[in-house]
Amino acid sequence: MLSINNIEVIYNSVILVLRGVSFEVKPGQVVALLGANGAGKSTTLKAISGLLSSELGEVTRGTVTWEDERIDHFNTEDIVRRGIVQVIEGRPIFQHLQVEENLRVGGQVYQGGRYVKQDLERVYHYFPRLKDLRSRVSGYLSGGEQQMMVIGRALMAHPKLMMLDEPSLGLAPMLVQEIFRIVGEINKAEKMSVLLVEQNARAALSLVDYGYVMENGRVVLDGPASQLAENEDIKEFYLGLNSLGERKSYKDVKHYKRRKRWLG
Repeated sequence: MLSINNIEVIYNSVILVLRGVSFEVKPGQVVALLGANGAGKSTTLKAISGLLSSELGEVTRGTVTWEDERIDHFNTEDIVRRGIVQVIEGRPIFQHLQVEENLRVGGQVYQGGRYVKQDLERVYHYFPRLKDLRSRVSGYLSGGEQQMMVIGRALMAHPKLMMLDEPSLGLAPMLVQEIFRIVGEINKAEKMSVLLVEQNARAALSLVDYGYVMENGRVVLDGPASQLAENEDIKEFYLGLNSLGERKSYKDVKHYKRRKRWLG
């Protein structure tokens, strides 16, 4: 379905950000890109969705293939029409529009908005809270409500692949759990593939089928979610656990030095 083959990305014709990144997302699969801030995760999503050009970035080597068609030089509009929708980090919304008006914007992408009414009910089925808030001005929503709204807005476009960039950012753990549960429900009901970018490895691994760990613009580790959750490096670097599976103390963290065994 989606195949990323050895891509490199350069910003401003100078700054090399991605260095030979390769991975795939199969139909109906939920895949995570994990890693610390600055690892290249968001840049990878932008290389797929066509948003690099707005930031003076470009794919200079390798290919991005979607359903056997190369798309790394397509514009964003053409990529969205092919069924790839990105939910951008930071929950960008039309703050002065009502919730339902925001959702309707997403619905214009699919069949020219012909099925907006049905699609609104579909979104409200997954996010009943949005139905209660449909007349609320979006700028007054909480962070969690805004995150639900931007995911719902993306769902209005009938994506075959939804890409979520840091959906847990700035949200309370219970809200993160609720949103990830709903994303899992959508994945199962709609057979929609999901590519999730997250620093919150614990939350991500509870949702995904397969994960890739990125460091400094490279994929350094990958495997099924259950396997990554048991990996000692993942436990230590991303879950904050020691070799006995216990949470690391402040003293451990303060004097901690990354070994990066997977690069050895």
